[in-house]
Amino acid sequence: MPIIHALYDAEVIDMAFASYTAPGSKSNRTTRIRAADILQDWFAQAKFEREDVGRAEGEEVIVLKNKNFKLIEYEDTPEIEHMREEVLAYNKLIASSFIDIPSLEDPCIVIEDIAKTRNVRIDGNDIRIRRIFSRSSWELNGRFYGAWWQQVDGDWRAKIFINDTPTVEVDFQGLHINLIYAELGEDLVGDPYDCSQIKIPGYPQSSVRMLVKRLALIAINAKDKSSAYRAFRESFSGGQTGTHMTNEWLDRLLDGFLTRNPKLTDYLFSDKGVELMRVDSKITAYIHRHFTEQGILILSVHDSYIIDYSKVAEMRAVMAEASEAITGGPLPTSIKLPDMPEYSEVSDQQVLDHIRSRHEERCQGYLDRLERHAVRFISE
Repeated sequence: MPIIHALYDAEVIDMAFASYTAPGSKSNRTTRIRAADILQDWFAQAKFEREDVGRAEGEEVIVLKNKNFKLIEYEDTPEIEHMREEVLAYNKLIASSFIDIPSLEDPCIVIEDIAKTRNVRIDGNDIRIRRIFSRSSWELNGRFYGAWWQQVDGDWRAKIFINDTPTVEVDFQGLHINLIYAELGEDLVGDPYDCSQIKIPGYPQSSVRMLVKRLALIAINAKDKSSAYRAFRESFSGGQTGTHMTNEWLDRLLDGFLTRNPKLTDYLFSDKGVELMRVDSKITAYIHRHFTEQGILILSVHDSYIIDYSKVAEMRAVMAEASEAITGGPLPTSIKLPDMPEYSEVSDQQVLDHIRSRHEERCQGYLDRLERHAVRFISE
């Protein structure tokens, strides 16, 4: 707010201040802000493109938050300084790379849900990845956040090109479930969400599996059943499958999951998720480090990684190496392709067929952005 007030005092913006009459009153107003005439004139005369707007120098990329999600101060240690150096190196590689989708005339993905529509800008010049730790502890969370590819689904991610080259996404199979099994000293065999004994009238088994998976992961993150069930329902847009599922149905889904995974009973409603995130963030940091040192950009989505299609074998090898270094044993991986079930065995030919299908004609908007990136990169 100090910046807003400074701009207002300088008469660069106009403000209509908030007013409050009573709870629920139609006369209540939030503060509204618009560019003043002088600022509009400056923008009209400005000679810069969207790509010319970047992040401020010196922004902190290692973040510690308290239980209320507020930023808190901390003292640097050699380990924290090392983490910061690695994130800055990764961000530098992102900034020098061209990450885009060839079919988009405008660099914006429109995501339409029943409840609302979201616009996700895919401009790469203002991306800043941060590692965020939670609850005032360096042992909780630590995941990498801030990328637009973390905000879109797998179908959109499958269309991403890095430096004008098609990509493939590789993920850890059932990562958090596998991490718990590893903690127990057990091997997970097969699909942990395969609960074929559960039948929901009108829903194919693939949809039932999706419901089981979502509910199980939410339950592991939650502190109690009521908050887990509420979070599960809220994870769907209005009118979708899970929104109106009764507690009885949710009990049946979890019973099916525990029948398949009886040793995980004590992990439901255990608030375990934030600890597991710390483990998977270490794995991701290991993978980032390996490829960043080679100047090869990968795009991470917590438990999956997008990479140049020609380097998929190396990615899977590094994922196995990283998981073994962190957990004591290699965790299973799989290639994610659109329209293929999770955990499918994907052949080299299927990957090549997917890549050929992505060699679509690049639209003019994409080509223009690619050219501007090349000019900017050469000039820098």
